[in-house]
Amino acid sequence: MSVKRWGGLVLGCSGLVLSLNAQAVQDPQSITIGLSLPQLANPWYIEAKAGMEKACTELGIKCVAIDAHNSVEKQHDDIQGMIDEQYDAILASALDMGNLTSLYAKAKKQGIITASLAQTIPHSDLYYKVDEHGYGYEIGAQAANWAKKNLKCKAKVVLITQDNLVTVKARGNGAERALKAICPEIEIVARYHADDPYRGMNVMDWILPSHPDLNMVVTTTDASAIGSYLALQVNEISGKDIAVFSGDATQDALHMIAEDNSVFRGTVNLYPFQGGYDSVMRLYEMVQNGAPAFPKFETLPYTALSQEQVRSGDYERSF
Repeated sequence: MSVKRWGGLVLGCSGLVLSLNAQAVQDPQSITIGLSLPQLANPWYIEAKAGMEKACTELGIKCVAIDAHNSVEKQHDDIQGMIDEQYDAILASALDMGNLTSLYAKAKKQGIITASLAQTIPHSDLYYKVDEHGYGYEIGAQAANWAKKNLKCKAKVVLITQDNLVTVKARGNGAERALKAICPEIEIVARYHADDPYRGMNVMDWILPSHPDLNMVVTTTDASAIGSYLALQVNEISGKDIAVFSGDATQDALHMIAEDNSVFRGTVNLYPFQGGYDSVMRLYEMVQNGAPAFPKFETLPYTALSQEQVRSGDYERSF
């Protein structure tokens, strides 16, 4: 979205009013927004970062994105560094919200705008959150409906979740609830956590020897689904009765879904690029206008995408 300024009025190409101040308090080039992400091995975070960077380029502000490498301690130190350097705003997706609560309280006292993306952190001025259970249910429902149509619900499933993240556990619970509600005959042989492709592959290495008749892999993120799909390929497991389902609709997953004879049969779009882009736009407004009296809440939308939809060309990326 291109940004134009008339006096203090900031408009996007859609006509959306971002600021009504008589004049901007800061030159955009003097503004710095920090982004802390759990790990950039996860394609969802890669695309959220891309959305953030696009917004920063359009606004002419400086943005710094830091990978926490799945370390709670590193994320804490990274955000402490942003506070020490007096960034204008901080956006984070928390590995452990409790670990960041006091830091966000400290940032607010120093006049730094704070925001949460996906995983919430107390003391945020902006919460761009996920309906974790609802999103997980949509993932599980897409998988279960496929199993009902193609396997008469007679399927053995491994459920790969993100139970290592307390705030995301509800996503796995939603997926499991949908599988059992729509297809009571489905057998969930195991539930493991994995939120990157490498661990997704490792989970399949553990599962396949014990369950060579596994029919389905249902994951709560494309990252682990990508690893699971590659593991099935390596083990030459394919056919019309095999399926992988996940959530995020990242570019890598969509490419795999579209491949000839792919058993990666569907995902659920969580719009990571939009989340990163919109968050920065709202933070910029808050930096210019001051912190809101009450926190602002947004919810990431989600939409199921079947293999047929991806291959048809009807689905258009948001970027």
